[in-house]
Order: sequence, then C-alpha cells, then structure tokens
Amino acid sequence: MNNRTVEIGVGLFVALGLASLFMLAMQVSNLGTVTSSDSYVLTAGFENIGGLKVRSPVTVSGVRVGRVSAIDYDDNAFEAVVTMSIYSNYDGFPEDTSASIFTAGLLGEQYIALEPGGSMENLADGDRVQLTQSALVMEQVIGQFLYSATAGGE
Repeated sequence: MNNRTVEIGVGLFVALGLASLFMLAMQVSNLGTVTSSDSYVLTAGFENIGGLKVRSPVTVSGVRVGRVSAIDYDDNAFEAVVTMSIYSNYDGFPEDTSASIFTAGLLGEQYIALEPGGSMENLADGDRVQLTQSALVMEQVIGQFLYSATAGGE
C-alpha cells in the first residue's frame, strides 16, 4: 500500500472522529436542535427550580415538546417564573395541565414534565400553567431524613 494512501486514510479517520466528537458535544449541551420560530409560550411559577437551566427540555410522556426559554424571579409572588417555548405542533394542552420539575436519572439534567389534565379548554400563547410541583432538592431530603432520625431516637 502506498504511504500517501495510508496518510489520507488516517486523516479521514481523524476528521470523522473530530466530527463525531463535535456532534456528541452538541447533543450533550442541548445545542443540537435549533428552536424554530413556530412555537408558543407558556409560563409557570415554581417555589424552587433546583438546577433547571435555560434550554432544558420540556416533555410530555417522555416526548420533547419544547424547551425552557427563560427563567426569571417574581418579586411579588416570591417564586421563580419559568418561560417555556412549546413547539406549535403540540398546541392542544388542557388548561388544567400541571408542570413538574424532574431529574433525568440520579445525577442527570433537570427538565420540566407536563401532565395534561381533563379540561375542555386549551392553553394558548402566553397562558400560565397553574398547577406546579417544584424540584426535589436532595440536600433538603437528606436534611429531613436526618432530622426525623434524630427526633425519633429521643
């Protein structure tokens, strides 16, 4: 085999490896998909959002239906207000839909899971999800466990 052919083959292999690493990095950082302009906005208020970040997924039954587009703080209600961009092809969520913050796996990223209700009226662009469940913070759970263990031992 020609020495030049081997060098070209190795170069192509390295280029393919670098392209694969780039694609993996894009998927891990949630930058792999570009949000389309055909989406509508929903907001929800949470007492604690844990480690939720902008661009975190919004899912229903495990299917990604949107992304978190902004996180703000409401000084009047003393809660975090999460703005979600929902893809326009998922526009039939009932008014009594609930939103919960979950963690993917034990140490994975946090995401918002929507649970559709049974109302006949649907949420529209700019509406607020009224029923919310905040993130489960492990430090609080461990603290409650330790407190109950010491209080029960007295």
